[in-house]
This record gives sequence, C-alpha cells and structure tokens, in this order.
Amino acid sequence: MSEADPREPSAATGFYVYGIARDLADEALGDTRGVSDAPVRLVEEDGLIALASPVSLTEFGERGLRENLEDLDWLEATARAHHAVVDAAAAHATVVPLGLVTVYRSEERVRRALRERKEEFTDALERVAGRTEWGVKAYADVRESQSTASAGGEGSSRPGTSYLQRRLVQKNTAEEERRKAMAVAEYVHCQLRDIAVTTRMHRPQDPQLSGEQGWMLLNAAYLVDDTRAQEFRETVTHLARLNPGVRVRVTGPWAPYSFAVEEEPEEEEAWPEP
Repeated sequence: MSEADPREPSAATGFYVYGIARDLADEALGDTRGVSDAPVRLVEEDGLIALASPVSLTEFGERGLRENLEDLDWLEATARAHHAVVDAAAAHATVVPLGLVTVYRSEERVRRALRERKEEFTDALERVAGRTEWGVKAYADVRESQSTASAGGEGSSRPGTSYLQRRLVQKNTAEEERRKAMAVAEYVHCQLRDIAVTTRMHRPQDPQLSGEQGWMLLNAAYLVDDTRAQEFRETVTHLARLNPGVRVRVTGPWAPYSFAVEEEPEEEEAWPEP
C-alpha cells in the first residue's frame, strides 16, 4: 500500500516502487513499462537499487487509491504491470519484490528508505539469491454422496431406520475419503518441503479465483535453489501421477514474492478442515 507520509506537503508526482535489487544495469529493463505505462527508473542508494516509476498522486495517492482499489480492472492492470517489471529485473539480477502499490512521495523518500532499511533489504536479497519461488496447489473432488434413494427400505419394517443407516454409511465414507485426500496432500507437502529451502502456507483460495472446483487441500509456496528446480518440478509430476485422486498443480518459477519478508517464528502448519 501507499507509504506516502501524510505529514508531508501534497505533490503532483510520487514514486511507485516495485522491488529492491543490486548489481542491475540501467539497460537491463530495456523498454519495460510500469504501472499506468510509466517508464521505470533505477534509484540507487548505498549499494541498493529501487525499481521505481514516477506516478500521479491523483491516481496513486491515498485518496485515489481508496477508489482505484475497488476497481477490479484497474487492480488487475496494476498487478500485471507490477509483476512484469519485477520479472524483467529478476531475469538479470536478484530482486526482492515489494507489495503491490508501494508509493513514496518523492525520490528522496525512496533514497531514505533504502538507507534506513538497508540491513532488512540486504538480508532479504541474500535470502533469495540464486533461488526462485514455486507454487503448488492440490485439489480433490471429495463430497458427501447425493444419493436420491427413497426413505423406504425394501423388506424393512422400519423405513426411517433404514434411511438413517444408509445416510450414516454415506457420511462415514465421505469422511474417510477426505482423510485419505488430506493425507495425500500432507505427503506431497512433506516431499516438496525436503527439497525446498523454506516454505509458506497460504490460505485456501475461493474456487472463483482459482478456477478449480472441489476442495483445496494445499496452497503453498516453496523457495527452491535454482540448482534443484528441475528436481522439484519432476517430483511434483511424479507425486501427481502416484495419486490420481488428488489434482496437483505447479506454477513457477516466480520472483520470490512470498519470501520477501523474513519468516516469522514457525508455527504449526494450518491445514483445511476435513
């Protein structure tokens, strides 16, 4: 979100920052354009480089953002441009992506942030150097049987009891299928975690966003050494073939968005309820 300081006087132009890099040549980004088709500049300070674009504070200031963030078309276009700049830079140097819509009121504010947060940014760059992010999601079509059997049971003197027994069997079967699917997802995660440097568990996505129907079992990001990227992808493919009842999807390699911030103290991993 915008990091403009409300105590500073209003200005017509601010600086949108996509990420932090080092050892990146001016010509590396070529003709890459940023948000709102703005040019991308390299702002260098104290050995660090901010990937930045001059932007209108009418559009990217606090008041404008309150409206624009409600506009899905604007948000999608901004996200695409943000990722395009990060990906272009990541092809030539290590990059720590910043969050969407990180805006400063002036170039001096950008330089000040590079100075004040130098240790944080340097640690992040070292953490992700020579590594990329891979995303893995797993789904299963597990749901309770929608049997339309009548409540009466052939040869049964107590049709209500017969119906309840059948429903109990259906429920137990569905719960067992869910437990098995969850066990598969946990196994997949454990195998991939052994290859990765570190992982992040994300919340399950809404089916309307993921485009996948069914129960999302796993939504995780893995930071993987580039030297093990092929091994990681082949392992995902192998695990997917071993368990055809669970759909496994892999994406990447990506710039390490999920790992730009240092990991907090490890907590017990949260899994979807069966």
